[in-house]
Amino acid sequence: MSHINLDKPRYDQSTYMGRAKHFLLLTNPMNAFASNSDLEEAKRVVTEFRKSRRMPPGYNEDKLWATKYLYDSAFHPDSGEKMFVLGRMAAQAPMNTIITGCMITFYKTTAATAFWQWVNQTFNAVVNYTNRSGDAPLPTSQLVASYCAACGGALSTALFLNSKVKNMSPIYARLVPFAAVCGANFINIPMMRSGELINGTPVFTADGTRVGNSKRAAKYGIGLVCFSRILMALPGMTVTPIITSIAARRGLFDRRPAMVVPFQLFMVGLCVTFATPLCCAIFDQRASISVDSLDPELRDSVKKNYPKINEVYFNKGL
Repeated sequence: MSHINLDKPRYDQSTYMGRAKHFLLLTNPMNAFASNSDLEEAKRVVTEFRKSRRMPPGYNEDKLWATKYLYDSAFHPDSGEKMFVLGRMAAQAPMNTIITGCMITFYKTTAATAFWQWVNQTFNAVVNYTNRSGDAPLPTSQLVASYCAACGGALSTALFLNSKVKNMSPIYARLVPFAAVCGANFINIPMMRSGELINGTPVFTADGTRVGNSKRAAKYGIGLVCFSRILMALPGMTVTPIITSIAARRGLFDRRPAMVVPFQLFMVGLCVTFATPLCCAIFDQRASISVDSLDPELRDSVKKNYPKINEVYFNKGL
């Protein structure tokens, strides 16, 4: 079993196709519906294989890897703790289908816009906190303050944009939710991961030796996540309303206007299911940063203790 290394993804993470295969399995929506007993069994199998290097009875290589991906979908890569189910990336497709579908459907009134933006940013806050990098807990007071700032920023952005498009073409109003989500991501993600920005995220050598915490690595990782999250939202929140608007103008829903909502939910679900893993795959989750780019004190320490190392690695989060 020496060729099986469960400490690394099954597929080559230096290529986009390898990362795409990895995240297609990791974010599989079916993983979100796994029972606690299934997750605990997956944890037991992965833990025992790492210790014994022996294939469990009744398992082959494919089944072992499927179990490992189920384990990875539910347990945090740094802390090892079981993640809240709605915060797991496997829950992104079903949850975002519902929330995004409602945001691009109920956008005409201020109350509806405010409510669904609040629901979306609350969900995003849960996801951002759950998938943060590092293993240090965030104090409750800081978590509450971050949540309030994230939701407040998102709501302000959405309401401001809504006020600006009232006299424009309806298609611009349909795109307000996406623009609000873009702006809110740059508030929500850094705020819900503020612990990393304040205390730094753990960084490691290539062989896994922890060398310290870096604030600069945290900023870099969070920036990558913000970019991929915006691309993740792009298809469902722009393509769907545009296609719906075209279909409505051509009379597709004249006889059955009630079909607009299920049509949009189907389109969003289709987009989100594939956009989630494909956008997660844009960057390797195990990001790297040059030693020279680290915080001055940590940079000097690494150069002193590991003079042959030019870059270090960290979990950028998702």
